Amino acid sequence: MSKIALTVDDSKTMREMVSFTLKAQGFEVLEAEDGVEAINVLGGKRVDVIITDLNMPNMNGIELIRKLRADGNYRATPILMLTTESDGGKKEEGKTAGATGWIVKPFQPDRLVAIVNKVCP
Repeated sequence: MSKIALTVDDSKTMREMVSFTLKAQGFEVLEAEDGVEAINVLGGKRVDVIITDLNMPNMNGIELIRKLRADGNYRATPILMLTTESDGGKKEEGKTAGATGWIVKPFQPDRLVAIVNKVCP
C-alpha cells in the first residue's frame, strides 16, 4: 500500500513539483491550494505526511497546522512547512503551532525525499 501525502500551496507549479517528486517515490499525492481546501480534501482521511506553504490566501500554513493539530486525526501526522520564509521568528511560530520540519524554497528534490522519508518511514 502506497503512502499518501498532501501538498498545500497556492502555487500550482509548486504543488506539481512536490507531487512529481513524491509520486516518483511511490507516494499517492493529494493537492490543495490553501488551508481551507486542505481541510476539505482531507475530510478526516488518513495521510502519511502533509507538506504546506506558509503564505496562502484564506488560511495560511500556520493556521492550517494549528487546526490540524487540534483535530485528533492529525495530532501525530508529520507536517512539513515548505516556504520561501527563512525568518527565525516564523520558524518558531511554525514549530509552536506543531510543524514537524521546515524546508526553504526552492527545494532540492532529493532533500525533500530524504526529509519526507525521515519523518514518514
